[in-house]
Amino acid sequence: MIKRDRSRWLAAGSLAALSLSVSPVAAETLAEAIAMAYASNPTLQAQRAQLRALDENWYQARAGYRPTLSVSGRATWSETTLPGARPLVDVESNSGSAVLSLTQPVYSGGRVASAVSAAEADSLSGREGLRRVEAQVLGQVIQSYVDVRRDQEALRIRQTNVAVLQRQLDESRARFEVGEITRTDVAQSEARLAAAVALLNSAQATLATSRASYEAVVGQSPGDLAPEPPFSHLMPGSIEQAWDLAESGSPVVRSAEYAEQASRARVAGARAEQMPTVALQGQLGYSGLVNPLHTDAYSRALSGSAVVTIPIFSGGQTLSRVRAASERNTVDRLGVENARRTVRQAITQSWSALQAARSNIEATDKQVRAARIAAEGVVQEQRVGLRTTIDVLNA
Repeated sequence: MIKRDRSRWLAAGSLAALSLSVSPVAAETLAEAIAMAYASNPTLQAQRAQLRALDENWYQARAGYRPTLSVSGRATWSETTLPGARPLVDVESNSGSAVLSLTQPVYSGGRVASAVSAAEADSLSGREGLRRVEAQVLGQVIQSYVDVRRDQEALRIRQTNVAVLQRQLDESRARFEVGEITRTDVAQSEARLAAAVALLNSAQATLATSRASYEAVVGQSPGDLAPEPPFSHLMPGSIEQAWDLAESGSPVVRSAEYAEQASRARVAGARAEQMPTVALQGQLGYSGLVNPLHTDAYSRALSGSAVVTIPIFSGGQTLSRVRAASERNTVDRLGVENARRTVRQAITQSWSALQAARSNIEATDKQVRAARIAAEGVVQEQRVGLRTTIDVLNA
């Protein structure tokens, strides 16, 4: 389910990115912001380039199965002087040769197969690393999108608060002029208005920071952002379902598993260094004089051979490599378990924070409704002289 939802998000994002490339406009919805980040974010682009470079290791490893063909040529000129002869005798000679060599590996003792397996596991691990970076970047897009909308709303509230306190100050001054309240009440209103203006300036700075963060991750400044869509249908029903999804699909866990597979293949490759190798070699060569050049007088040599190489003693180097590769595999195997525990801990913390946030939202809504009723009551009581100016300001 999560993978299908993710695919739908990426498909929608790609279509939005295509439409935006035709007529660039400010992002209006969260899907458009995700599409722009997915298409242009430099962190994602760098990770994709790194994965493409990692994929080349697989092609390089498979080249060990294929033949190699090379051509070499040489032209030699020499002059020899015989000092004992009278007069001096100079002997000149020249020669040229060209050799075409073909080598076909037949048996590598498992070296090539191990290298191919390790490169394939590295590539799969790199793909999971790309998935992890994609999740991080898209999470940053969502976070920055919501931050901008939150700070815009906070700024609107601060502006409304300043306007309300300005009206309260005007009312206090008018009542002071007719002698209903004292100068202290006016000073209290002025102080509260000054504090509200300071909070308004802070809200403007916070919004500017959120807009800068949005532009850094998405690639352009936010416009008039639409409300974000609900994500409840993407959430697992329980924390146990979240753990199961992480066990089977978390890029952190899967990347660690593929890394362990790669190191296991390298252990096999290190052990294969003790095995013999077999290769077929063939050479075709021509040689003769360079000056004067008569190619029809060149001699031709054709040879073929089977080469068997058996390692006998390496001073303990091969065994040391096997032990080192085994220990690195042990590290990677323990890394898989560590990744599982880390992901499980992160899910537990996030799930607890989500439940607490939902409860806080419900409680805060009740608090807002009660505070609004209380504030209206205090204003009415102040008008009939039962409350003071400071009571109204506090309410």
